[in-house]
Amino acid sequence: MDAYIKVVKSSCIILTSLCIAVFLLQQSQSDNMKGAILNSMLALATLASAGPVGGRQDTEYVGPANGTLVIVGGNAQDDLIYQKIIDLAGGVDAPIVTVPTAEGSETYNDDAAAAGTFRRLGAKNVTVLHTYDPAVADTEEFAAPLRYAKGIFFGGGRQWRLVDAYAGTLTERLFHEVLDRGGVIGGSSAGASIQGSFLARGDTANNQILVGDHQVGFGFVKDVAIDQHVLVRNRQFDMFDILKVRPELLGIAIDENTALIVSKNDAEVYRGTYVIIYDGSFWSREGSDLKNLPDSSSIFYFLRNGDRYDLGRRQVIT
Repeated sequence: MDAYIKVVKSSCIILTSLCIAVFLLQQSQSDNMKGAILNSMLALATLASAGPVGGRQDTEYVGPANGTLVIVGGNAQDDLIYQKIIDLAGGVDAPIVTVPTAEGSETYNDDAAAAGTFRRLGAKNVTVLHTYDPAVADTEEFAAPLRYAKGIFFGGGRQWRLVDAYAGTLTERLFHEVLDRGGVIGGSSAGASIQGSFLARGDTANNQILVGDHQVGFGFVKDVAIDQHVLVRNRQFDMFDILKVRPELLGIAIDENTALIVSKNDAEVYRGTYVIIYDGSFWSREGSDLKNLPDSSSIFYFLRNGDRYDLGRRQVIT
C-alpha cells in the first residue's frame, strides 16, 4: 500500500508538471524559452514512462515474485530451518551471506549471524557482511559478495540498525536482487521483522514501542508487519498497537524457533510452535459458529507446522 501511494503521488506530480509545461509553451514568445520547455517536457515524459519513482516495480504478489523468504521468530535452534535455507539457496556450494549488523557489536567474527551454523551443516561458501556506515554500504567494493549470493541471512538484535546501515544503498538493492534471481532470504528476530514493509518494534529507544521512529522495513513482503518471540514473551496482544494506526496491514507474529516460508502469496509454517495471524477474521480447525468471538479489531488466530496461508486473499488454505 505504501509503495502504491508513492507511485500515485509521483505520477500526479509528473502529470501536473507536464500540464504546466504545455501551458507555458503556449504562452511563450521566445524561441529559447520554447526550446527549454520542450526539453523539460521530454525529460518528464521519459520519467513517466520509466515506471514507479523511488521504488521497486509492484507485482501481483504480497511476497516475492521470485525467490523465497524464511522468516524465523527468534532463537533459531532447529538445524532443519537452517538446512531449509541451504537447500533453497541451491545446496552446500551456493554462496550465502550472513548479516550480523542488527546485534550492535563493535566487531564480528567469521561465525556471526549463524555463519558458523551454516558451515557446520556443510555450506562451503559463507561470507559475513557488515558495516554501520551507509556510505560504505553504498559502494561496489562492500556489496560485491551480494552480486553472486544465492542466500542471505539476517541475524537478531535491533532491526533499526539494519535500516540505518543499509536502507537506500546499493547493498539494499542487491538484497532484493538475490530474490529476483530466485534466491532465498532468511532472518531471525530482528532479521524477521526487517523483512516486512512496516517495521515493527523499530524504535531506537527500546523494543517495547511497536510504532517507533523507524517504521519502514526492507519490504520483501508487502503490506505486512512482522513481530517475533511472540509466545515466549507473551507478545500476542502487542500487534494491535500497530493495527490501530495502520489497520490496512496484515499482522504476522512468529514464535521462537518457528519459521514462516513465503513465496509469492503462499506462506507455510515450518517447524516450531505457532504463527499468529491478525487479518481481522478468525479461523479454527473445529469451526467458529458456536464461539463467542471479539470484534475484528481485537481478534487473531494460530497456525501450526504445515498450515498454509494465502497472503493475497488473506485466508487460510484448507
